[in-house]
Amino acid sequence: MQLSNRIKSLSESQTIAMARRSRELKAQGIDIISLSLGEPDFKTPDFIKQAAKTAIDGDFSYYTHVSGYLELRQAIANKLKRDNNLNYTADNIVVSTGAKQSIANVVLSLINPGDEVLVPAPYWVSYLEIIKLAEGKSIVIKTNIDSDFKVTPEQLKKAITPKTRMLIFSTPCNPTGSVYSKAELKAIAHLIAQYPDIYIISDEIYEHINFVGKHECMAQFDNIKERVITINGVSKGFAMTGWRVGYIAAPLDIAKACDKMQGQFTSATCSIAQKATHAAMEMETATIEPMRKAFESRKNIVVKLLKEIDGLRVNNPQGAFYVFPDVSAYFGKSSGNAVIKNATDLCAYLLDKAHVALVPGEAFGDDNYLRISYATSEDKLAEAIKRIKNALAELK
Repeated sequence: MQLSNRIKSLSESQTIAMARRSRELKAQGIDIISLSLGEPDFKTPDFIKQAAKTAIDGDFSYYTHVSGYLELRQAIANKLKRDNNLNYTADNIVVSTGAKQSIANVVLSLINPGDEVLVPAPYWVSYLEIIKLAEGKSIVIKTNIDSDFKVTPEQLKKAITPKTRMLIFSTPCNPTGSVYSKAELKAIAHLIAQYPDIYIISDEIYEHINFVGKHECMAQFDNIKERVITINGVSKGFAMTGWRVGYIAAPLDIAKACDKMQGQFTSATCSIAQKATHAAMEMETATIEPMRKAFESRKNIVVKLLKEIDGLRVNNPQGAFYVFPDVSAYFGKSSGNAVIKNATDLCAYLLDKAHVALVPGEAFGDDNYLRISYATSEDKLAEAIKRIKNALAELK
C-alpha cells in the first residue's frame, strides 16, 4: 500500500500513544497510574447534560449551519462580551468538532506552502503537525523554566522574517501551565502590530482553569484585534472532552474562510453537543468554580511533593492542570538495563519501574522536561509521586 507523503510525514501524538500504552499495561493487570492525558476527571455538569437530553427529546437532530446554529453562536458572542469584554457578533464565531479542528481550520485557511509560523516552545503537541499539513514551516522559539516558559517580544522579533505569517501560542499553556499577564500580552501585541502581515492564534482553551484571577485575552488590544483569532471550547473548563466542541472568534473574513474549510471536511459538529454547549455558554462561571479550586489544590500538592525530590526543577504553574519539571539532572544515570539519556528514556523507565504514565517533553519541543497531568484525585497523585520518587532514587 502506498500511503501519501502527507500522512507519512505526520507524527503520532505522544500523549495519545502514552495513553494507549497505559491501557495495554492495565489490560495485563498492572496497576498503572496515568498522568498523561489532558482530560478533567470531573463529570459534565448536570444542567448541561439536561440540555442535551432535552434536545434529543425535541428531535434537534438535523444538520445545522456549518458554523453552528445561530443562537449558539450568539450565546458565544455574548459570553465573550460578558467574560472578556470582547465585541463580536454571531458572524465572527465558528463552532467546530473540538478546538483542535478550530486550530486546523485557521491554519489551513491562512498558511500557504513555505509560510513561517512562530511557535514558542514548549508548545501543544498538535501545533507543528497542523502547520505541517498546511505545508508551512514552524519556527520554534525556545523558552525554559527560568523564564516561566514565556516568550518575550525580543525573542519574537529576532525570529520574524519576511515569510512570517503567524504566531501561535496558548495561555494558560499546555504543557507548562504558564499564564501570560495583561502586560506581557500587551508587549507582544505592540510588537506584532508593527508587522501587518502576521496573524495571531491565541489558544485559550484553559481559560477557566486559572489560578491568578482574571483571564486575559490577546484580542483585547485594539491595535491587533483584527489579526487575532481566539481559540476556545468546552472540553477543559466544563469537563466536556467527549462532547467535541470548540470554537473560534475571528475577523469576519477569517470566520468565513473557516466556515468554507469546515464545510468540506465535517460540516457542523453534532447538533446535540451544540445544545449542550449553548447551556454551558449561558451558565454562571461560579458553577464550575469548585472544579477550578480542586485543580488548584491538586497543583499545590503536586508542586510541593515534586520539590521534595532531589534533582527536579519545578516552577509554580498558574493555570491549566499540568506541571512541567526539568528532569535533566537524571540524564546519564542508569538502573539495571535502563540508561537515561533524555526525558523520553525517563518516561519509559518510570512507566516500567513505577507504573506511572507521563509524557516526555520531546512531544512539546524540549526533551529536558516531562509533563505531569494532575487531572486525577489527590490520593492518586500522592501515590504516583511517591512511586516516581522511589524509582528516581534507584538511578545512579
